[in-house]
Amino acid sequence: MKYRFVFILTLCLALMPELFGQAKKPTLIVVPSDPWCTENGYMTLHKDQGADNYVAEYEQAVKTNSDLMNVIIKVQELMSERGFPVKDLGQSIKSIKQGAARDMMTVSRTSGSSLAETPREKLLQTAKADIIIEVYWKVNSTGPKNSVTYSIVGKDPYTEKQVGGAQGTGDPSFSSEVPVLVEEAVIEKMDNFLSQLQAHFDDMAENGREVVVEVKLFDNGSGLTFEEEYNGEELTDIIDDWMAKNTVKGRYNLSDAGETRLKFEQVRIPLYRPNGSAMDTRQFVNQLRKFLQGQPYSLTSKIYTNGLGSAELVIGEK
Repeated sequence: MKYRFVFILTLCLALMPELFGQAKKPTLIVVPSDPWCTENGYMTLHKDQGADNYVAEYEQAVKTNSDLMNVIIKVQELMSERGFPVKDLGQSIKSIKQGAARDMMTVSRTSGSSLAETPREKLLQTAKADIIIEVYWKVNSTGPKNSVTYSIVGKDPYTEKQVGGAQGTGDPSFSSEVPVLVEEAVIEKMDNFLSQLQAHFDDMAENGREVVVEVKLFDNGSGLTFEEEYNGEELTDIIDDWMAKNTVKGRYNLSDAGETRLKFEQVRIPLYRPNGSAMDTRQFVNQLRKFLQGQPYSLTSKIYTNGLGSAELVIGEK
């Protein structure tokens, strides 16, 4: 009996790393960085309400630059080998194009304005990756040898905050193939880089994903303000109480509270919905919309999104 117990204990200890090593990993997507797009002619100037806005043209870069796709494939391979699921940039762009015709026919019911999303916003919305990886490289030539100066940056697609990074210059090599040079340069730092991304994802799993939520009042002549009372409680406090109950660990910050506008920052929403699918900012705010639509409030409202990580709920408009 003693030997049997020792055998079972030994087996359990041997399996522990395997069992605990099955933690869910974030889904990644690899794209060229803005500096790389600028240096290689894939940035386009757009006017946004009179302001200059430079936009990376991912589709054109993928179509015309074979080095880019080869580097992305190589980086994807390095990540996949370590168990990280990766969304394909080229396939995500194809999915966007399939929905382009529908978007062109979609306009706002109230203002008549067309949908306005940058290629990056469309990509992130379509791919639904947990973390976006931006890659940059530049080939250096010294005699017959080549090397690359590189940077790899992981960003949270909801906040655009950096959550991991690695950079440096690889050792000189006789190889002239860019993907090989990139692999040789980044291989030593890949495990540490991915551990940074995993740490960020683990934090989101425990403490929620960070987003921004604004609640506004539509000027429709009703005279409604956030000081309106329902059963003796102001609307501001009612919404604030809802946020406390529905955010992860009650984590959020009411940074601005006026008669017609509330702004909640550092709002931590669950990563997943009860059915197991991913939760995004719009779906979270839609829960608030349904709450305010019920009794005793009976408030009509409409949701507007600004990228993945920000949404507005406008009360009094549909």
